[in-house]
Amino acid sequence: MADREDDLDGVPRYWDTFLDTRQRSSSLQDARVVLIPVPYDSTTSYKTGARHGPKAIVTASRQLEDYDLELDRDISEVGIYTTAEIEPDVSGPEAMVRRTARVVRSFAAARKLIGVLGGEHTVTIGAVQALREFHADLSVLYLDAHADLRDEYMGSGWGHASVARRLHGVAPLVQVGVRSLSAGELAFIREESLPVLFWPPATEDMDKVSSWALSNLSEHVYVSVDLDVFDPSIMAAVGTPEPGGMGWDQVTGLLKAVSETRRIVGFDVTELSPAEGPEACAFTAAKLTYKLIGYATEGAKS
Repeated sequence: MADREDDLDGVPRYWDTFLDTRQRSSSLQDARVVLIPVPYDSTTSYKTGARHGPKAIVTASRQLEDYDLELDRDISEVGIYTTAEIEPDVSGPEAMVRRTARVVRSFAAARKLIGVLGGEHTVTIGAVQALREFHADLSVLYLDAHADLRDEYMGSGWGHASVARRLHGVAPLVQVGVRSLSAGELAFIREESLPVLFWPPATEDMDKVSSWALSNLSEHVYVSVDLDVFDPSIMAAVGTPEPGGMGWDQVTGLLKAVSETRRIVGFDVTELSPAEGPEACAFTAAKLTYKLIGYATEGAKS
């Protein structure tokens, strides 16, 4: 857990930030990582509540140890700045995409590693649009139980079921963990020859899975994690759970492999719906966020 810092009067405070880190005037300038909470879930079609995900992740992160055993370092030393939450724009998901892009763009211009805490998966579109302006070769590693390739769903082309379809026109996608999709989405995958690894894969060898993903990823990578990519046995707190998902070691092993040979310039952790599962799910989401920061800032590729 983070060492508590006192205010000037010597009284401990809860700072309501990731790792409960005190925000000083110099924190943003010195931080290598900026986390942006986006409590938005207006297009949710089954279980609502992802709007409470960012807050739950931040609260759970108080219980994380700064030191990471796997990486043998205190990841927080890179500097992690947590912004204020982005207020939802309820006029429509496309407006929210624009708002998210505007915020991400401002921090990307300062060459920060951007981490977006959702909220529903729609927020990913804005983040990728913004980062694509700074990295012409940007590709997206998209971990999700669902294909999200519908051109339109429930009257909108900008909802959670169309995220990957909208990204398809922005940056190359590599999808892993998909195990639920429509016939139309499958036809689109085949027509466009999209790199999609359905789950479970034909091989249990995660080194081969990682090699396949890497062969389709560019130098600069954005990682998008819809938490329903995990099996519900370890991540029940999502709005659209699907059985037969990935395990913790499979997800983190893939992310680490990507970080070792690619540069992760941004990421998101989305779709945590705290009321739908035990509190342990929020801690798992916070731990995954911290792992992503660690992998992305590890070694020469960071």
